Amino acid sequence: MVSTRRRLDTADPTERSGSWEFDRAGAVVLFVHGLGADAESARDQAYTARLGLAAATGAAAESDALPVIGYSWASDADWGPAKRAADANAAPLADWLAAWADEDGRPVHLFAHSLGARVTGAALRELADRGHTGTLASVSLFGGAVPDESVAAEGRYGPAVAATDAPVFNFHSRNDRVLGWAYRAADRTRAVGHGGLPASATAPDGYADVDVTDAVADHYSYVEPGEGCLPLAVERIGIG
Repeated sequence: MVSTRRRLDTADPTERSGSWEFDRAGAVVLFVHGLGADAESARDQAYTARLGLAAATGAAAESDALPVIGYSWASDADWGPAKRAADANAAPLADWLAAWADEDGRPVHLFAHSLGARVTGAALRELADRGHTGTLASVSLFGGAVPDESVAAEGRYGPAVAATDAPVFNFHSRNDRVLGWAYRAADRTRAVGHGGLPASATAPDGYADVDVTDAVADHYSYVEPGEGCLPLAVERIGIG
């Protein structure tokens, strides 16, 4: 795990914990959770993503799948403060990814669930501003809780998506009632994780919508083993 909880105001805002013994792995997955996760839930969700990835890639054992690093941030707050916390994680996440690229160099596939898409979009903007656009191998949004127009070519995150030297996939589901109802009521806009980019919008270079309505039954199933859309994601991303 990498955590920024109660550390954003410190000189070194990220703290590592847990096992980092994955020397044989050729790449890693960084999982950024969404709203309402405390430290324990953040670990649980990252572990679920690891189990889902192992199942999706047909790994003989969990340990044979790509390692999953969880990015734990203070999302266990009300909606407004949680969005501000997501934005405040832009620089820490960008710092960590840049340091990983310099010190380790193995490809990083970023998985972002729900409000984790806001953390990710903010970090992509930060990386683009710094000219560090080659730190990621791929970006995948699962049930992204950001406005659908924000990822358009002229949207809040669109220019950073286009600048990123990696494909950005948006896995969205019409069955996601959290986004279809709760998110829409709270933000008064449509979520990109519910219906994808609006038909009237222009997609930035490198961006692709992937409709996973047939595979994902609700907001919490995207990376679940056996019932989510990770098999489709693995195929699109090209990892195994």
